[in-house]
Amino acid sequence: MESKAIIYRGKLKYSSIQTKRSRQEHLYRSLMFMVLIGIWQLLAMKIGIPLLLPTPFETLKAFIHCLTSEEIMSNMGITLMRVLKGFLYAMAIGVPIGFVMGFSEMVEKVIGGLIDSLRQVPIMAWVPLTIIWLGIGDGPTLFMIAFAGVFPVILNTIQGVRGISKDYYNAARSMGAGPVSIFTHIIVPAALPDVLTGARIAISSGWMSVI
Repeated sequence: MESKAIIYRGKLKYSSIQTKRSRQEHLYRSLMFMVLIGIWQLLAMKIGIPLLLPTPFETLKAFIHCLTSEEIMSNMGITLMRVLKGFLYAMAIGVPIGFVMGFSEMVEKVIGGLIDSLRQVPIMAWVPLTIIWLGIGDGPTLFMIAFAGVFPVILNTIQGVRGISKDYYNAARSMGAGPVSIFTHIIVPAALPDVLTGARIAISSGWMSVI
């Protein structure tokens, strides 16, 4: 009973410490936000040109106007759908390529150079070509979003597959697991955190390239 009481008191103490830290973090964030707003207000007043730097209040009014504008929200929905489609294309292309390149050194040697070469080309250099290839419309936009996101997905998936310890493969083979079982029960679960990291980078890259 005494040991349980000691453990219980320890948990309460740890919980109180965590609560105190959380409150301090919220306080520091609130203070930093207020400081930034204050600096923003002072700079806007000093410049005196709303077109260059509007005040926080004017920005808030414009933001509320955008939220209540049917046209702007409609365009926002169209943009969201484009980003989502491009992201799905990037995942559909990048994840299988990443798994194959991470699992097979031969495949990595064959197409690794091509992937690295394409990855070095600036995204804006593809704009004229995509317009010529795909015309005016959603095609070039989807291509740019998918192109910007596919490489983070490929690289992170490769890293996830290669980071799996050989002991897992040896243990699975010793118990009679085949290639399909190894892929579904070892490679996919172990590489999933890195795949999700690549997906997060891909969605942010898509947002930047949609402009």
